[in-house]
This record gives sequence, C-alpha cells and structure tokens, in this order.
Amino acid sequence: MNNTIMYGLNKEEIKLFQRLNTPAKIQDFLEQIPINFERGRQTCYSPRQVLKYRRAHCMEGAMLAAAILKFHGHKPLVVDLRAHKRDRNHAIAVFKINPAPSCRGIAPRRKAILSHSSPQQAAGYSGRCWINSEWGAISKTNHAVLRYREPVYNSLRELVMSYFHEYFLNDGKKTLRSYSEPVDLSRFDTKNWITSDTDLWYIDEYLNRVPHTSILNKKQVASLRRADKIEIRAGKLTTFKRGSK
Repeated sequence: MNNTIMYGLNKEEIKLFQRLNTPAKIQDFLEQIPINFERGRQTCYSPRQVLKYRRAHCMEGAMLAAAILKFHGHKPLVVDLRAHKRDRNHAIAVFKINPAPSCRGIAPRRKAILSHSSPQQAAGYSGRCWINSEWGAISKTNHAVLRYREPVYNSLRELVMSYFHEYFLNDGKKTLRSYSEPVDLSRFDTKNWITSDTDLWYIDEYLNRVPHTSILNKKQVASLRRADKIEIRAGKLTTFKRGSK
C-alpha cells in the first residue's frame, strides 16, 4: 500500500515532508514554529494539528519530527526525559545517521527501503546509512538549552547525559533523573496518529508508562552542585515571549 495513503497525508503535507529530508532541516523547521503556551487548555497536538495551528510544545514537536523521519525511512522514535517532580519532563525525537557520505552495505539497505516506500519517500530519501551509527536528537523548546543534538553520541545514554548539566530549575537545582527507551510511534499507526484531528493523549500516557532508566543514585543526587548564576541567567533566555502571537 502507498504509505502516503496509509498515513493520510495531503498534498501540502507531502510536499513539506519531502523538503525536510534531513534531521537538521526538520530542526530548522521546528524553530520557525512558535512555542505552544497552551492558552486555555492543555494540548497534545498531532503532527497535522501542529501544522494547522502553527504552534508546538516539546512533545508535539517531537511527534512531528518523528513523523517526518518516518516518511524518510527512519523509525519514528521518541524518548521521554523524566525530571524531578518540581520540574517538567522533556520529549525528544531521536535518530541514527552515519555522517559518512557512504558506508558498506548501503546498497541493499537503500534498495529495501525504496522497494517498500512511496514515490514521495523515494524522492526524499537521502541514501545515508544509519546502521551501527551514532545517536542524535531533534528537540522543540523555547529556551536556549535542551536543544538539537548532532548525531555524534555512541549510545542513547550518552545522548541523554548531554542534557544533564543544562537541565535545571531557576534556583540552579539539576533535575534530570531518568529516561525511557525509544518508543517507536509506528505502534500507533492504526490510530492514524500523524494525521489525527484530535489530541494524542494516548501517546503521552504510553510514554509515561514505559520503563525508565535512572541516571543517578541517591548519593549522587545528594551531592549535586547547583548551576552557576551565569548559567541560570542564560537558561532564562527564550525565543518566544508569552503574549506574543
């Protein structure tokens, strides 16, 4: 079955997804979307709703990024970064791409992908190999930290730990405590999560239920040094201000 039919993407969405054919381009696109301050009610917009309403918070941005990655042959993987109860969790879309222009075994992999892809996906496929490669992340945030990560991390834990020192409250308390294994959103394909016109709370709830791996023991938590004042000031920088459209 043509994947674009299965996903229910319209022509405008297909054209957009085709253009955003690298993680960096996806991140650049997310930067143009205003932050979702959830005025009036809490939301968990689907990728289609994000494009319609032109706003997204971290979970919504992660799901949109995952949807576009899926269009280009990647698994749509989302990881939940769980914080101390005083802070908020953060969601990221993770990916693996070999930075080299070519690698052994790419021809069979590319052939397999294209044989099961739509013409639109085939046109957008970059031809890079992501088998046995490094982790990177796409992230939607309103702050100067917790942002995009280049695919240079040897393990998921290494990627997650790159967020640790900048994950703190206004009093400098460092709050990142655990992370989930990558959740493949393809498990929700039968619910048409990419093009749904209703909020995807079931994905948010699932992400909260899956096992999380702790990154610190009690002794380590007790001995954490607080962020410096200059770090706290830098952490307060934002792209979009409340009240702006």
